[in-house]
Amino acid sequence: MCGIFGYIGNQNAAEILLDGLQRLEYRGYDSSGIGVVTHDNQAITLKAPGKIQNLSSVVTSSSPQATVGIGHTRWATHGKPNEKNSHPHTDCLNKVLIVHNGIVENYADLKETLLKQGHKFSSDTDSEVIAHLIESSIADGCSFESAFVNAVKQLKGAQAVTALQSTTPSYIMTTRIGNAGGICIGHGNKEMFIASDITALVPLSDTITFLEPGHTAKVSQSNIVVHNAEGRLIRTKPQKVVHHVTNAGKGQFRHFMEKEIAEQPETILAAIGGRVDFRSNKIDLPEISLTKKQLATVNRIILVGMGTSLHAGMAGVHMIETLSGIPAVAENSSEFRYRNPVVSKDTLVISIGQSGETVDTLAAMEQAKLKQAKILTICNTDNSQATRLADGWIPMRAGLEIGVAATKTFLNTLVSLYLFASYLGNQTNYLADSFLNNSIESLVKLPDQIGQIVQEKKVYLDIATKTHEQTNLMYIGRGIQYPVALEGALKMKEISYTHAEGMSAGELKHGPIALIDNSLPVIALAPKDHFYDKMLNTMSEIKTRGGTIIAVATDGDTQISKIADYTIFVPACPYLLSPVVTSVPLQLLAYHSALARGCDIDQPRNLAKSVTVE
Repeated sequence: MCGIFGYIGNQNAAEILLDGLQRLEYRGYDSSGIGVVTHDNQAITLKAPGKIQNLSSVVTSSSPQATVGIGHTRWATHGKPNEKNSHPHTDCLNKVLIVHNGIVENYADLKETLLKQGHKFSSDTDSEVIAHLIESSIADGCSFESAFVNAVKQLKGAQAVTALQSTTPSYIMTTRIGNAGGICIGHGNKEMFIASDITALVPLSDTITFLEPGHTAKVSQSNIVVHNAEGRLIRTKPQKVVHHVTNAGKGQFRHFMEKEIAEQPETILAAIGGRVDFRSNKIDLPEISLTKKQLATVNRIILVGMGTSLHAGMAGVHMIETLSGIPAVAENSSEFRYRNPVVSKDTLVISIGQSGETVDTLAAMEQAKLKQAKILTICNTDNSQATRLADGWIPMRAGLEIGVAATKTFLNTLVSLYLFASYLGNQTNYLADSFLNNSIESLVKLPDQIGQIVQEKKVYLDIATKTHEQTNLMYIGRGIQYPVALEGALKMKEISYTHAEGMSAGELKHGPIALIDNSLPVIALAPKDHFYDKMLNTMSEIKTRGGTIIAVATDGDTQISKIADYTIFVPACPYLLSPVVTSVPLQLLAYHSALARGCDIDQPRNLAKSVTVE
């Protein structure tokens, strides 16, 4: 999603802004820009469509001398991704600079009023109205600080706004309205950094002030003054944050996605480490903050998420119901938030999200909170909005994920859900100790098993070479492999731009089998589990109709190779953990298909890493 970065201090603002925006690239964007105020109080904006290196060239040729400024990476919502629609936006007098995340839901009405007042607009965005609203209040005699607050009060919808005025360059104003995006303020030595994501503050500061929804901050070189929506002064306490910095470089890999798939054995180990006592065969999740007594009252569990997170939640339902005996369901956050779900104080809602900033999932959490449900979140980002809203959390521990298409965060979510389901079953005395012993043994094997899969490349190259020109693909699975089929199809769509559909293999004869012919490859998830014979029957039906089959099967399976055109083998794994091993081949298949098609793998078109608007 759109990224915000700001700086005020004594260093070259343009260079620091560019560096900060580069650390926000992973969120996805289609244009970028910076705005600075020079030493003679002149506001300068520099913008460029496309990648940040385009902006860097513009900044280098201009060489603005300034020590205060704001920057932005934009993901287009209103207006095409071009230079005029890039942020920062300015007022008519070119004195007010603003950058903005979110959507101004009432911008059309505001713009109409401003046009009648004589304001001239230079972009097609909703964001530009904010600069003109500030300008209008200043014209009425307000200070920049008061004008900023007045403007913010007129905006409908969830957003984050940061603004600067050329005539008062001693401070920057920034605010959060709802859950459109976070605002973090990093403290330095007579300098301050503002970012929409804590990742952008690495390695600039380890002392962070987080703005809560409705809070507005006046940020100067050495001070932050925060007020709430009612204008009351808020005493904030900066937090010391330990950054788990991973190597952001690609190293030997061509793409971050390839690197992150290869990192999965290590990240799974990180998900397990410190949570499993191998001597007593016990699982401990101290961050969830729910007591054994509280967990004992839970009679229903709802997992909410979007996209990849939803697919993980669907697999998590199988884990939770099997290991804890508690009814569970996975729901799409954007649908959950707009109805009146049956939720009570005995319901446990588990939100899933990599960034912890996804607006639909945050809204679903708020809906559950109003109904007094217990809330946990599985998230990859400490101090995110989701972690602060929840009663407790389970860190994914996947490390920094640069590629827009989720890989290691998906696997770590699956492992986190399995750990939680086992922990819950143990806490409620549903699980026998003997099961936990076997469970932990299986968990320990996962890193090595995933390592075996990611080392194999030839089979994916062979399949991608022969299938990458296909325009349609079908993914099928049964039971816990059904959400894996959905996730595999999503990965193929995201990075190779190939239409792919995931479905339950049991649904095939209820209509989709009409699509089967020799031009439709079918990826069949058929590990040796209790659905194996049913999957063989379905694959035979596909083969009879001329379909091409790419099977994911358990090592040593000789029968399936007689039916499938291509077979990808994975290590044997217990049913509930099998999605961890069967997902990796689908990631690699999507990666090599996208590579063969010449796609932008790390930053697919139209996509963002963190979706902070509907």
